Amino acid sequence: MTNDPTCVRVRFAPSPTGMLHLGGARTAIYNWAFARSQGGTFILRIEDTDPERSTEENTQIILRAMRWLGLDWDEGPEVGGASGPYFQTERASTYAAALEELKAKGAAYPCFCTKERLDACRAEAECEQGGYAGYDGLCRSVSADEAAARISAGEPHVWRLRVPEGHGPIEFDDAVYGHMSFPADVMDDLILVRSDGSPTYNFAVVCDDANMGITHVIRGDDHLSNTPRQILIYEALGMEVPTFAHLPMILGPDGKKLSKRHGATNVEDYRDRGFVSDAMVNYLALLGWSLDGETTVISRDVLASEFSLDRISKKDAVFDEEKLAWLDGVYIREMDAGKWLDVAAPWLAYAHHLGDAAPAGASVASSASKDEQKARLEALIAPWEEVAPESWQGLLADVADRRAWHARIHPLIVERQTTFNELPDKLAYLFWGPRVVLDEKSVSKVLLKEGGRADEALRICREVLADESIPWEAEPLQEACRAKGEAAEIKPKLLFQPLRVAICGNQVSPPLFESIELMPREDVLARIDAVVAKVLS
Repeated sequence: MTNDPTCVRVRFAPSPTGMLHLGGARTAIYNWAFARSQGGTFILRIEDTDPERSTEENTQIILRAMRWLGLDWDEGPEVGGASGPYFQTERASTYAAALEELKAKGAAYPCFCTKERLDACRAEAECEQGGYAGYDGLCRSVSADEAAARISAGEPHVWRLRVPEGHGPIEFDDAVYGHMSFPADVMDDLILVRSDGSPTYNFAVVCDDANMGITHVIRGDDHLSNTPRQILIYEALGMEVPTFAHLPMILGPDGKKLSKRHGATNVEDYRDRGFVSDAMVNYLALLGWSLDGETTVISRDVLASEFSLDRISKKDAVFDEEKLAWLDGVYIREMDAGKWLDVAAPWLAYAHHLGDAAPAGASVASSASKDEQKARLEALIAPWEEVAPESWQGLLADVADRRAWHARIHPLIVERQTTFNELPDKLAYLFWGPRVVLDEKSVSKVLLKEGGRADEALRICREVLADESIPWEAEPLQEACRAKGEAAEIKPKLLFQPLRVAICGNQVSPPLFESIELMPREDVLARIDAVVAKVLS
């Protein structure tokens, strides 16, 4: 396929050897966004040539992560296309054809050097010549007849690219780093095909990109050293060289390459911790690219229409999870109740599970420090995995069957939420029924506070909440409690804080009376009675 400069074709080509990491996800986002902004084609190609690690399960992990990110591909697995197949293991014939073409041109030759000889050459060069300069070209001089005879005799060999003698500097204009130049005389004759017949990465990727008509190769700058070698292969094949755009690295907060020591580094971990895919795409896009240098919240549609290679920075980007969490909160607050519920459903189901697991009556749980709470949230990945499948299906069904009721939770929590991961702990109290789990610190500071009049406050509020003549709605219930408290000369804070602890278990919770409105009257009264009996008697 010949490149058509008016038709942008880009590809994301992951190896299915594990999870889709954040760096790879950003590369995929940039390719997708560039294709969309240019009216081009986004291709997903699976480089599955590692026989031990490239598995169907890992391929599905990649596809699942891409779907969660919303990066739809125009050609590739499950979609098809005119440039397939889209798995390298199914493209062996194209590599064989390309090798035959290079042989016919005299641009490739067999090399019979053993590993022992190459290792010895390397060791000698490092000791006596100040460093290894690559393969010494010994087999370049083997005649065609001798090579054919040795191959026929079954002698192991690889196929190398014959770098043209006197080739000038290998130059290209990188869309990110600008003009690049590499001296050709330091390029050794790289291996194209191994002794087992498998193509090397550089050879396979050039064949694939050329045959698929890729016009722009957008990838991490760890591939920059591969580019001059790949250009030599393009030239030998007589193929047009695409435009390259190498992306800066993503670093951790400590300035070192992002890795597991910085926490979660793959897409599905963030999905399972309750982050929103739109926020993840937005944030990763900003790690090395900007719309105008100021705008932080960039919708998927704007990214798809406005993305350009000339606004990619040369500087390494720093991944900051706190900034991601802030941005995630922005996206959550923009959701209406319906969209919020669509995403929140499994987290609400798990809140049901926590509520069902609460002990009977009133119990006191130890208070967790902020650090402990943060650690627990960070560790809470896909919490529903601990619930039996049959129970989990029942919990999800309840959320779906009572969708209107669950949607009423949205205004209670959405302004206080940064990820969906926070919902189970913050909302479990809604599902305790007549039971209540009291926070130890809140019991001490509120219910047992000297001079706090907690017992009196709860008695007053219970009288109001038991009065069936008052509508079971937040505003009239709150106003009736407030009026009765004023008559007893109890300040609103001293009146409502004990009630909050008795109903929600904690002195910090979503809006109190809006929560009460969502619960059955008998459960609310039972919680107050249990607290009075357990703590205040």
